[in-house]
Amino acid sequence: MFMKPDCIPCILNMSLGYLRKLSLSETRMTDIYTEILNMPPLKGQMWDITGPEVIEPIMDRIMKAADNADPLSFEKEEQNELMMGLYPQLKHIVDVSENPLQTAAHIAILGNAMDIMLLNGTADVQKVISKQLAHPLPQDAFKVFEDKLAMSSYVLYFGDNAGEIVLDKLFIETLKEKYEPDIVYVVRGIPALNDATLKDAMSVGMETLVTVMENGIDGPLPGTRLSRCSGEINDLYQKADLIISKGGGNFDTLEEEQKVLKKDMTYMLLSKCHPYHERFGVKIHRPILVNSFGPK
Repeated sequence: MFMKPDCIPCILNMSLGYLRKLSLSETRMTDIYTEILNMPPLKGQMWDITGPEVIEPIMDRIMKAADNADPLSFEKEEQNELMMGLYPQLKHIVDVSENPLQTAAHIAILGNAMDIMLLNGTADVQKVISKQLAHPLPQDAFKVFEDKLAMSSYVLYFGDNAGEIVLDKLFIETLKEKYEPDIVYVVRGIPALNDATLKDAMSVGMETLVTVMENGIDGPLPGTRLSRCSGEINDLYQKADLIISKGGGNFDTLEEEQKVLKKDMTYMLLSKCHPYHERFGVKIHRPILVNSFGPK
């Protein structure tokens, strides 16, 4: 999905928030923010570009200003630790539910709100998840998704944020208890925002369940452009029976390529903003599960 007017203030606010996390002088921060303000997409001069591709050069500026290739590493470690602490309670919710796979998928999607749930630690996460589970996933879409999973021998799963990766792990564990596909879980090769990297995947034990691979993209892109991924990821993409895309950044970038490549793909994300509300017809902060399956 290309940029919408709502994306401009969202990206600018995000940029300012990340700049304030750095130990920069007011002058240095103002200089960097001025550079960001002058980017054509953020001045309404370029609309045929996705949000993640606008964020990438911003992240590059932030990394250079911080002199740190992963300036949010400590924050991501905290998110992973918090969610690992909550994991037993969430697994219990899944295990006692009427449909464990659907509940695990639902929780994995709700994990896409990690950036707004962790205001007061795990208490906020528990509260948000418990409240949001009252709003079920679309039954028809989940049934199509599960039927496809049952027929898939190979699944390529594009992960999103740190913290959220723990809930992906719970979903994958539940999936593998019912079906037996080979799964490759893809993480960022270069840190971008609070997105999960190989280090994050290893810290939560994802590699004990599935094969974990870096995407091979040569910049801090908080999304997935297959044309920039490694040859190995592209080969696996062609081989896969089903692609699972987590989060808004992956949706924005992969949707544009799926229109051409016509691969069977399921998008799992949260309706965080008005453009997603308009695109999917889902209320703000509600789960989105959409199947986009190509012709056979």
